Amino acid sequence: MKPILNKIAIIAGLSLLASCQSFFDEDPVYSTTTDTFFNSETALETYAIGFLESHLPSAATLTRGDQYSDICVTTQTEGFLKTGGYSAQQANNWARGNWRPLYNVNYYLKHMKDAAPYVDDATMKHYEGVGRFWRAWFYWDKVKTFGDVPWYDEPIDPDDEQLYKGRDPRDYVMQKVLEDLDFAATWCSKASKYVNTNVINRYVALALKSRICLYEGTWRKYHGLDGSEEWLSACVAASEELMGDSPYSLVSTAGEETTNYSKVFKSEEPQYTEVILANEFNATLNRFHDASWYYASGSYGQRNSGPKAFVNMYLNLDGTRFTDKDGYNKTQFKDEFAGRDYRLRQTFITPYYVKKVGGKETNEFAKVFPGLTTQLTYYRIIKWNTDDDANESNTSSANSLPVFRYAEILLNEAEAKAELGEMDQTVWNKTIRPLRERSGVSGAMPATADPYLASYYDGVTDKWILECRRERSIELYMENTRRDDLMRWRMGHKLTVEFAGIHIPELGKPFDMNGDGKNDLCFYSKSHPKSGSNQTGVSYVEVTAEEGDNVTTYSVNKDNCLVYILDREWADYKYLYPVPKNALDINPNLRPQNPGWDD
Repeated sequence: MKPILNKIAIIAGLSLLASCQSFFDEDPVYSTTTDTFFNSETALETYAIGFLESHLPSAATLTRGDQYSDICVTTQTEGFLKTGGYSAQQANNWARGNWRPLYNVNYYLKHMKDAAPYVDDATMKHYEGVGRFWRAWFYWDKVKTFGDVPWYDEPIDPDDEQLYKGRDPRDYVMQKVLEDLDFAATWCSKASKYVNTNVINRYVALALKSRICLYEGTWRKYHGLDGSEEWLSACVAASEELMGDSPYSLVSTAGEETTNYSKVFKSEEPQYTEVILANEFNATLNRFHDASWYYASGSYGQRNSGPKAFVNMYLNLDGTRFTDKDGYNKTQFKDEFAGRDYRLRQTFITPYYVKKVGGKETNEFAKVFPGLTTQLTYYRIIKWNTDDDANESNTSSANSLPVFRYAEILLNEAEAKAELGEMDQTVWNKTIRPLRERSGVSGAMPATADPYLASYYDGVTDKWILECRRERSIELYMENTRRDDLMRWRMGHKLTVEFAGIHIPELGKPFDMNGDGKNDLCFYSKSHPKSGSNQTGVSYVEVTAEEGDNVTTYSVNKDNCLVYILDREWADYKYLYPVPKNALDINPNLRPQNPGWDD
């Protein structure tokens, strides 16, 4: 573990020497000549670890890549979701920096063969698989963004006419991606020296294959393209191979259902029982990230919060649906967490939350729960928080962040089977059931489709698909998967949902939020003024409840729930980004522009 991190630190310095020329004229990751560098297994290992340093998702991506989705509320939204906020003229995601990783991978794949006289065949194939793993991931990201893109499997010289080729069809590129995934999943080693040491191995390759094949299979199904079953079946094959022949399982200790889930995200050492690959942070090596600060601060972050519509999706511990209860949307904050899926209290601040304040653990509500200055709906996210205020005002969090984990593989398997019409009790018992039971929820199968979820997902009525979506959204909350899920399900319009928060018992009247007998909050408006003078210890928040009230960033819905007003726009052409105008001007063969976007 630590030797790997040390090498990454060294390579980080080397990578700063890379050239800033055109990406097709890019120097490789290391400034050296192939005849002197690719001459040993150590050289291949060093280059491969360099890919981890440069290509592994960042802490920001892993902990808040989903902040602009339907299940997270932010103070502002990205330009892409604003009216007139994004165009081909503004786009800059086709620059050399965006393509540099491909050059480096193709350079490596071409020149690593120089090591063949010094390295055995199995090791050569392993390291070729590592390169092809990264190329597959790179191109999948490009296809998600643009659809059709030019496929290159060789480093291109600046005078090569292929530099100005047009875009290859999505189907062609994704078949090439699948070829790379198949190679990596076959030839990357699963020898002990590669496993649980945070490097690419066969299990990591199978995890990426499972993820990509699920994405492509469902994208094709819901966007009306051929070939969905082929991709979904490939997802099943990869998932089942990993499930049947790997050292991984869920972090699940009987009697610890209230903490099993959070252990995966709050530990400095990756929880390798479940974690297949992590971005590892380590206080000893001085590697830290800012997730606790970002989610706790009212100014550093986006005051990220959960919406009530999502919180409602968590089941009761007995497996029944919270939303089957009469008046569920009017349940007060102090009452809505009792008897619910324990992942809920491990994801958001609830009356049960305990953290260190000033070095001492406390459950005192005023100390552990911030006001609106640090969140927006009163469902404040703590999934990544180290539960220590010492890490909430600086970049000092050292909890490692999963990139792939076994829980996702179970979810991929379940969803692919459901989409193929092959879900049954056997599949359920291997996938969804253990995920629920490790957090205290009954693993019983659903008897009927959930009307709440059917309404949320616009008429999807298959009970298996709905339960897979419930489980995926809860289990993988804020793990950089939700935006992709909405895109592949053709549910982009969900990005414009109402962002409601807690239920307000009565406007103008202070109330006890957490059930400790002390009033905490009062929401009021011009039409519903405060009752009496301000009470000590109560936060007063003005809302716009009726026409004629002062304009604020909050309103109230028909169930008297707080609503944060966030203006977003969606149009179906946004399932793909535009190719930047400057790229089209340099290479007209990249035309036509993606539908709906002007040059």
